Parts: sequence; structure tokens; C-alpha cells
Amino acid sequence: MYDKRIKIFIILSACLLLLCLLRLTQMQLLPDSSIQDDIAKLKRQRSMSRQLGTVRGKILDRKGKVLAGDEPQFQLHINYRLSCFMDERIRRAKLLKAARRDDAAIASAEVEKELQTGLEDLQQIIDKCTYFGLERADIENRIKTINNRIWNLRTFLAWRRNGPNPDILEKYNNRINSIPLSVAIADFEKKFPDEDRRLLLVREVDDIAEMDKTWPLLELKTDDDIFTAQLEFMNVDGIRILPKAHRVYPYGDTAAQTIGWVGPATQETDRQLFAGDKLSSYLEDEVCGREDGVEYVCETILRGRRGEVIYDIDRKVVNRTETQFGKDVSLTLDIEFQQRIENYLADCTHNRNCEAAVAVVVIDVATGDILALVSMPAFDLNRVRYDYAALAADPNEPLRNRAINKLYPPGSVVKPLILIAGLETGKITPDEIIPCPAQKAPNGWPSCWIYNKYHSGHDDKWEYDGGNNARNAIKGSCNIYFSRLADRIDPSVLQQWLFKFGYGQISSLVARRSSLVARDLRQSPGTISSGNPEGIIVPPERRYFGIGQGNLRVTPLQVANAMAAIARGGFLKQTRLFKEMHNSEVIALDISPQTLDVVRDGMSSVVNEPGGTAYKEFAPEIGR
Repeated sequence: MYDKRIKIFIILSACLLLLCLLRLTQMQLLPDSSIQDDIAKLKRQRSMSRQLGTVRGKILDRKGKVLAGDEPQFQLHINYRLSCFMDERIRRAKLLKAARRDDAAIASAEVEKELQTGLEDLQQIIDKCTYFGLERADIENRIKTINNRIWNLRTFLAWRRNGPNPDILEKYNNRINSIPLSVAIADFEKKFPDEDRRLLLVREVDDIAEMDKTWPLLELKTDDDIFTAQLEFMNVDGIRILPKAHRVYPYGDTAAQTIGWVGPATQETDRQLFAGDKLSSYLEDEVCGREDGVEYVCETILRGRRGEVIYDIDRKVVNRTETQFGKDVSLTLDIEFQQRIENYLADCTHNRNCEAAVAVVVIDVATGDILALVSMPAFDLNRVRYDYAALAADPNEPLRNRAINKLYPPGSVVKPLILIAGLETGKITPDEIIPCPAQKAPNGWPSCWIYNKYHSGHDDKWEYDGGNNARNAIKGSCNIYFSRLADRIDPSVLQQWLFKFGYGQISSLVARRSSLVARDLRQSPGTISSGNPEGIIVPPERRYFGIGQGNLRVTPLQVANAMAAIARGGFLKQTRLFKEMHNSEVIALDISPQTLDVVRDGMSSVVNEPGGTAYKEFAPEIGR
């Protein structure tokens, strides 16, 4: 009877075990199992991710020469587990913890030995870091900065994990990461007035990623530095040599304002640009384009997007997002051509105004491409992050792009436009003479420059060459002729002609059809009225507009494009700075061929004929 009961018990136990095995097999192996889904969900919840860096796109000139690009720069990094040996707060917290153990004396001695050994190792590392040109105090300050940063984070988390004041949370709408550190620390100190208690609570925060990552300590600027660092720190725990992308500008200060520069992405507008996109948003040590320049305008094109690999709890890849590298941006500039212009302007041996603030714009007449956009003084793009304060305070405004964002009285370059307006409205004919006698102009009228300088007039100069007619007035840049002519033209009509040539308006240099670019280079529209940009020309001021004075203001780019319109036969074309732009639209200004012939003939004589105001400057080059 007893044996029979034993057999029944064994059979029942075996059946129950078989049922358990069958259920376990179903849970683990069958794909349709709901338990399998739960396991997969749990793995996803415990997943880990690793982000993959991107590379910022290059900026190129029209011939493919690199104007801005990333190069690897090696840095010496230190781990916080090593740098913290210089933090007195860490030392005190560890000793306090040891003192509370049952074997307090032994534990404290061990901690003292650990701290002393760690500090001695760190001091040796600091000594070796001085080999790379830094003062010991500078290195120690950098280590203190790292320690303070992580200690503040640990303090904030200690406060967060130990019952923050509900009133503070409510004040900041329970967005705990929006609470300032100073507010958190004040509440932490109020709740835990004993400093030792606070130190122990902060010490317990030992599970954050920042404590295990490495932090840049110094830059290794040369190959010799890299080689030396490899030898000195080859087997040192907590020290690593890591590459970092470094933005390089091969042409230094050439086209600096147009190219722009990058700096730390710390401003609110930087965070807003890619808000909601965790793979595009800026990490702590990343850079972005600083206003103004192509680096800033094309940030969304150049930036790229980090990749990401997500692992489950078993370290298996469950999702992968590929890295999108930044795209290159090609400009219409000819950087070596622009460099020659800038070098010429800065050479005091032949340019007596070499130290003056100037701007130069060169446009390809046929295409509207901007070949050169010079603004001087300039600055070295490779040093601007270090020199910014001095540059911003410089009264010569080297950071401003004078070619597009600085207003000037156009002076005599407006005279061809005034002549076109006068001829097309019938206010003058090509052969009509406006006298320019050798005498001072009446009150309220500008005198001619030739009288101010030589006490003579254009009547004498052109007495045997057709008189002071349209062609000769351009050739001699006669103030009397153009002030009198402008005074004949209705103010609104004069404004219309200036506007048709691009004065008083901004012509976008960025393709607005591109959904990627929401920014533009900073430009000034200029002024073509007596006061505010949208006002009228007061009739008496027309005479000063006629010689490019008064309240008339333009940018060098506007002047260059107006001259290009005359050169291409009275057709205005949008200027192009980015090769990707298609500026096929051409606006006919409805200027008669006869008017264009007169104006062009006069402009040609300025540089090609004796008596022209620029003949002496260009004569040595003619015929070469």
C-alpha cells in the first residue's frame, strides 16, 4: 500500500513537471506567445543607445577650393574618476563614509592611502601636461572646472532624489530640469543644514554617465605633441587621447565676413533650430554657425544629423538610424581672385588708403555671379573665437560685411543712373549743354569738384570738344550738370528709376525656394528718400541726389549690380552667391538703345580717354 502511494506521488509530480516544462517552452520559444511579447517589451524598456557622430559639410568656392572644412584635432582627455582626487569635497565625503563603518580606523586609513595615491598620480599627470606649453595653474583650473561641473550635477540630483520642496516644483510647473541650480542648492541646504550630511548624500549619487566619461584637458596642436602624449600617457588609467572635429579656414581672413565662423552652440536660438529632433539638436560640446555669414545661413545644410544604434538588454541591435553627413555648400566666389584684391588694397606701397575701411564687389555681368565680396578690415577666421571681444569693440567694425551691410553715399557712381532717368523722361537730350562755369555755385547748390580743386569749370575743359553735354558730363563727372539735371526730374520718377536699378531694396542672396534655409545674410536696403526709407525725396534735395549725396545711401553690392545692369544692356539680374541658386530671371529696365549708347560711351571715356576722371589710374594698364 505504501509503495503504491509513492508511485502515484511520483507520477503526479512528473506530470506537473512536464506541464511546467511545456509552459516554459511555450513562453520562450513560440513566436506568438504573449509572454514572448512581454519579454521583448521589457528588453526594449531596458535598452541602451549609442549615438554616432556626424561631419559638418564644407564650404567651397566656385572652383572647388575649400573655404571651410573639418579636420581632426587631438585632445588629451581625463576621466572624472581621476580628476576628482583634486576635489576636497570628494576627500571629505569618502572619509566621512569610512568613519561610519564598524572598522572605522582601518577603513579611514585605507581611504587616506587611496586618496594620497590618487592625488600623487594626478600631480604627476599635471606635471607632464606642462610639457605642452600650458602653465600648471591653467591645467589645475581646468581640472577644477570639470570637478565643479560634475559635483554641481551630483548635488542637483541628490536634492532631486531626497524630497524637493513641492512649492518649488509647482513654481516651475514640475519641470524639474528648468529649476536653476542656485534654487535647488538653497532648498537642499535648508532641508539638510548639516554639511556632512549633504556631502554623504551627494556622494551617493554615483550612477551618472558624466562620472565615467572623459573630459578634454588640453589640445595637442602638433604631431610632436601627439607623439609625446602617446609615450607619456600610454599606460595611464583615466587618460585618453581622442580626436575631435576642428573647423579650419585655409584662407584665414580672406572673405571672412562672407564665409562666417562657428562657435559653441549655447544660445537659445541654437537650441530652437532643431527643437524636437534629438539627433540633430546640439550636444554639449558641439558648434554651430555664428551670425553672420554662410556658416550661419546654411547651418541646416552644413550641420548633418547624428546616427544612432539602440541595443536591448542582451546587447543585440534592435534599431539603427544611419548618420547623415552635412552637405557641402558651393559659393560663386573665386577665393584666389578675392585674395589678390584684398592683398592689393592692404599694400601701402601703392595704395595710400591701405588702412581705410573699404568694400569691393566684383560681379560676372553675364551670370550675375558674385566673384568677390571684399570687406576690410577683416579678421582671421581661425582665431575669431579667441579674439571676438576685441573685434566686437573695434570702431572699424571688422565683423560687419561692408559690401552688403554698410551704407555709403554713392557719390559719382549714381550719375549714369541720373543721366538715364533724364534721357528716358525727356528732361534732357544727349547734346544739350548745361553750363559749368569757373565759379562757385549759388547758395543751396553744390559746386563742381573741378572748381573746388582747381578754380576752373567744365565749360573751359570741353570748350573745343562739344561742350558740357551728356557724354562729357559723365567723362568729367560734372556736379553742376547732374545736380541741375536731377532737379528737373520729378521726385517720384527719380525714386522709381533708382528703385528699378536695385537701390532702396534688399535682393535675397539665398534661394527662398529651399525649405532647408530659413536665414539670409544680413543686408541693408539703403535709402532713396529724404529721411525714412519709405518717404519721398524733398524737391530741393534732388540736386544732391544727382551727385550721390544728401540722404541717398546704398551698399557696394547695389552699386555693382546697377553697373552690371548697364553693362548687360539695361537688364537687371539678381546677384548670385550660392552656385545652387538658379537666377534665370532677368528684368528689362526699358532703356532705349540710344540712351545706353550715350551712357556707355561716357563711362568708357572715363577710363580710356585723356581728361576722364579715372584715366590716370587705368592708363598704365591699357594696351598690356
